[in-house]
Amino acid sequence: MRIIAKSTLKKYWEDNPQAESSLLEWLDIVSECEWETPNEVKSTFGNASLLGNNRVIFNIKGNDYRLITKIDYKNKIIFTVWIGTHSEYDKIQAKNIEYVKTNKN
Repeated sequence: MRIIAKSTLKKYWEDNPQAESSLLEWLDIVSECEWETPNEVKSTFGNASLLGNNRVIFNIKGNDYRLITKIDYKNKIIFTVWIGTHSEYDKIQAKNIEYVKTNKN
């Protein structure tokens, strides 16, 4: 698979060095894959979450981080949509990547 926006991941691990080795491991594994279906993603990453519309959430570093991607199976491309900590992930709508507004009184 070809990963679009590796630079986004690199920037993230430069800002969050504790994520670097896990993201590099994910990149190594994914770059060797040639997935054709979401089920093939699940067979490689059993803890990946399939959102529909070809979006997949990967747990990085024991679920400390979440990586949301969109996969073009036909062209073998993975697009980086969003990456952040698990707690940051809890504040967004993963299908829309819009932050959820909370009321702090």
